Amino acid sequence: MGRGLIFRTIIAVGAATLIAVQAVRNAAVTALAETRPTAAAQVWSDHPATELSLGMTEIARATRERKTVPDKAFALINDAAEKEPLASEPFLVRGVSAQLRGDGALAQRAFEAAQWRNPRSLPAAYFLAERYLRSGDSARGLNEVAILARLAPYGTTTVAPYLAGYAAVPANWPRLRQLFRANPALAESVLTTLASNIATAPAVLALADPRQRAVGAPWLPPLLNTLVTGGQYDQARAIWARSSGVPLTAGELVHDPDFRDKSAPPPFNWSLTSSTVGLAERQSGGRLHLVFYGQEDGILASQLLLLKPGSYRLSLQLFGDPARARVLSWSIWCDKADAPLASVTLDAAAARGWRFEVRSGCPAQWLRLSGSSADMPQQSDVTVGALRLERSTSGA
Repeated sequence: MGRGLIFRTIIAVGAATLIAVQAVRNAAVTALAETRPTAAAQVWSDHPATELSLGMTEIARATRERKTVPDKAFALINDAAEKEPLASEPFLVRGVSAQLRGDGALAQRAFEAAQWRNPRSLPAAYFLAERYLRSGDSARGLNEVAILARLAPYGTTTVAPYLAGYAAVPANWPRLRQLFRANPALAESVLTTLASNIATAPAVLALADPRQRAVGAPWLPPLLNTLVTGGQYDQARAIWARSSGVPLTAGELVHDPDFRDKSAPPPFNWSLTSSTVGLAERQSGGRLHLVFYGQEDGILASQLLLLKPGSYRLSLQLFGDPARARVLSWSIWCDKADAPLASVTLDAAAARGWRFEVRSGCPAQWLRLSGSSADMPQQSDVTVGALRLERSTSGA
């Protein structure tokens, strides 16, 4: 082997070694910069990633301690920006700095530059959403909110309260409808948030896609619960009926007395239990099968009624051992009351019917079928059928 070839080989091996060392240093710095900036600085102090991390750490520390951000922090970030012009962080810092100085236009350009360099930057999307919405550019602002919802962990849940506040103003509804049509998952989360507040409940039906105003809509149960809790019973029942496709028949006192409607949700349809208390399930032939384990007190079936003041009579057929039905009882409660208006054991109701009175000042009532435990638990297994609830005349 000639001297020239040997010399070139040594140079090649040396160059490869230097490249390998550089690669290892770069990987080490990148790995350490975000979590251990000081350690990264010991490996390569003037690496852009190190400077960015150190600079951001200084800014965070100063902000937390309510102190002025030191000039060296901005110097580090500016130096990193010159070395790595595609990094988004320096532009985020410049945008925040401009925002603090009251220069909104410069801040917006900086945030847009940051997002152009890193389209997946959560801070850029956040700051731009705030900037656009604050300046009245709702179209671009809501678009940034949609980006946040897609990028952030649990994004739809995170931004839902923010958009719910925006939805409180009816003038914003047209823009939100456009956003929701393009982002169904985001719409679902926001509508559910709106449905949980009595003040924003009206916005739910205004913003929901008419094709999705059905029984399966996730916002329907919280909306009904919010309206019932707020005492808006008639409105809640009207929304329940419209969403469930249930015709409101004049004179209907209890819904689904034959236990056939499996689709309409509570509270204006039966809520049936399957728990450690027992089991209540619809059975063919218009019946309700009940199993009470006898270990603990609890409700097996319930429904919210809107009975007018007056006298009523409940009748039914009982299939099974009446003695086993004595631990089961019907009761009628005014909504939010601490005690029932009246109650009767299931076997007595089957034998002679049950009459009760609804007084004035009780606009909504819970009809409940419950089980009562005993010192010596005994399981009850019976079936109810031919349930009827009617107005009753005094003494009838």
